[in-house]
Amino acid sequence: MKKLLRPDEAAHLLGVSRWTIYRWVDEGRLRAAKVGPRSLRVLSESVEELIERNATGRRATASGIVKLQGQAC
Repeated sequence: MKKLLRPDEAAHLLGVSRWTIYRWVDEGRLRAAKVGPRSLRVLSESVEELIERNATGRRATASGIVKLQGQAC
C-alpha cells in the first residue's frame, strides 16, 4: 500500500510552502490523489523521487556556498 502525505507534511519534507505543493501537483511535478471533495494526499514516493532528482543540484550549490565563505575569511 502506498503511503499518502498531507500537503503540509510534503511541504515540510521538501522545505516549501503548502501552496507550492498544490502548484507542483497541478504542474505534474508531484503525484497526488483526491481523497474527498476538498482533500488531497501526496504520494510519498513522488516526494522521494523529487528529492532524488534535485539532490545533485543541491549538493553543487551547497559546496559552492562553502567555498565562497572560505575565500572571504
